[in-house]
Amino acid sequence: MAIDELMTRALAAIPDLDGPISVEAIHRLVDADDDLDDGPWTIAETAELLDVSAHSLRYYERLGLVEVGRDSLGHRSYDREALRRLVFLTRMRLSGMPMRDLQHYVELVDVGETTVPERLDMLLEHRDTIRRQLRELTLSLAATEYKIATYGGHTGDVPGI
Repeated sequence: MAIDELMTRALAAIPDLDGPISVEAIHRLVDADDDLDDGPWTIAETAELLDVSAHSLRYYERLGLVEVGRDSLGHRSYDREALRRLVFLTRMRLSGMPMRDLQHYVELVDVGETTVPERLDMLLEHRDTIRRQLRELTLSLAATEYKIATYGGHTGDVPGI
């Protein structure tokens, strides 16, 4: 199941994207990979699953953001832990988190539980950034809808959004 399918399923499980997301919905997002086989996965399979390039996966590994095992031939072998971390990393990158912040976050994770308060602070700050971006995108959507209506086009809800 590719990440697009997982995201479609996860978004469908969230009843109202305009309101706060429930803890149960978050747990469903975290457990969304339960439909996957047990792995391990090759770099090509992982890249396809996450809809990223193999180059991006190697880059994340080179930066120390994810640890990847090797099979008996020396080829990369991605397990569930690596896959979960990569899902998180790709979501954070998609939402605009800079690589240096991701590196710092992963360093904190690797240090252990004593860094939870700092990680929480980082995520709270990033959440505020995402919320600001959502407001800005909402205004951009309204301006686009206005222009579409001006030109006689149909405006309104877009299925799936």
